[in-house]
Amino acid sequence: MITHEIIGDDMQAVVLNLGAGDVVRAEAGALMFMTEAVEMDAKMEGGLLGGLKRKVLAGESLFITYFRGAGAGARLAFAGPYPGKIIHMPLAGQQMLCQRDAFLCATGNIDLSIAFTRRLGAGFFGGEGFILQKMEGTGDLFIHSGGTIVPVELHVGERLRVDTGCLVALEPTVDYDIARVGGIKTSLFGGEGLFFASLTGPGRIWLQTLPFSRLAERIHQAFRSDRDDVKRDFGGAFGKIGDLIGGE
Repeated sequence: MITHEIIGDDMQAVVLNLGAGDVVRAEAGALMFMTEAVEMDAKMEGGLLGGLKRKVLAGESLFITYFRGAGAGARLAFAGPYPGKIIHMPLAGQQMLCQRDAFLCATGNIDLSIAFTRRLGAGFFGGEGFILQKMEGTGDLFIHSGGTIVPVELHVGERLRVDTGCLVALEPTVDYDIARVGGIKTSLFGGEGLFFASLTGPGRIWLQTLPFSRLAERIHQAFRSDRDDVKRDFGGAFGKIGDLIGGE
C-alpha cells in the first residue's frame, strides 16, 4: 500500500512510501530523491504519438518516468519546478481537468491525456487555458501550482471570472468559456489581458496566486532592466575614458 506525505510550505515536496510492486508515474525531471529499493524506468506513454502529443501540444516531456517498489524501505519524493503548492486529488473513477503543466505524479490506474477546451473561442483566446490535461481513473493524483492554492466551490449557475493563467484545475461539471475583460480601453490598458476564463457551476475549481507565466515575465523584465543598466554604466565609463584620451 502506498502512503504519502506532503512536506514544506512554499517549496513543497511529496514523499511516498512504496510496497513491493507498487508503481508511481511522474513527470520527467520531478524526482527529488529515491532509496535503493526503488527501480526507475522511462516510458513513452501512449507510444510515439502519445509522447508527441504531450510534447507538442501540452509542452511536457516525451517520456513518463516509472518508479517501482522493489523491496523494503522503498521511498521517494517529488518536487515542483518553482515555488508553489502540491495538491493531492484522490480519484475514484472520475476525471479531472488540469492546466497543461500541472501534473507532478500519480499512483494507481490513472490515464493521462490531452483535453481541448470545448469552445473554439476559448481555444483561440484563452491563453494558458487553450490546452487542458485530462486525468481519469482510480488512484492518487498530485498536481503542482504556483504560489498559494485557492479552492472554490461553485453552486449551480454561479459564475466566476478568472485570469486564465490562475486556473489550475476544475471538475468536468464546471462549464468553461471565455469572456472579454471589458471595453477596448480596459482591454488594452487595464493590464489584465483581453479575456477572462468564465467558469459556471456546479463544481469545484482550484486557483493559483502565482502563475508561472507571471513569474517568468517578471524575471525577464528584471533581466532586461539589469542588462540595460550595465550597458549604460559601461557606456558612460568608456565615454569618460575617451574624453580623457582626447584631451577633454
